[in-house]
Amino acid sequence: MAAHAAGRDDDDDHDADQDAADGGEHADAHAAREGPQRLDKWLWFVRAIKSRTQAAGLVTDGKVRVNRERVDKPSHELRLGDIVTVSIRGHVRVLKMLAPGNRRGPPTQARTLYEDLTPPPIPVDRATIAAPDAHREPGQGRPTKKERRQIDRFKEEQ
Repeated sequence: MAAHAAGRDDDDDHDADQDAADGGEHADAHAAREGPQRLDKWLWFVRAIKSRTQAAGLVTDGKVRVNRERVDKPSHELRLGDIVTVSIRGHVRVLKMLAPGNRRGPPTQARTLYEDLTPPPIPVDRATIAAPDAHREPGQGRPTKKERRQIDRFKEEQ
């Protein structure tokens, strides 16, 4: 019986070698990685969001677009070259899918799955932002703490 089991192991090894040579199982697994992938999974794999549940929530809330079209289903299939626009906490990220993910790996591995097309932020010059008026209408009472701090900042700039 042990000889029979040993013979079976040899046959299994032969089958695996034959599949690899013919492009069988191993080729199919590689092809599956190149195919479409769920949107919520991909967002999680590329570390755009902390959890897959949160990624699905972003999609259902309408904060994700694929190729400029709003997507409502977390199960939407992404394909290579798709442009994904995500709005997370007021920041918009534009990502181009370069590859589907297999797992949520380290950030260096996650960066290989996408190309970041997000435009650089516009620099804001604090000098051009208008300071609030220090003028108060008569009868408004004492300034609030927030107003007092604004007045102090205004006076320091003068």
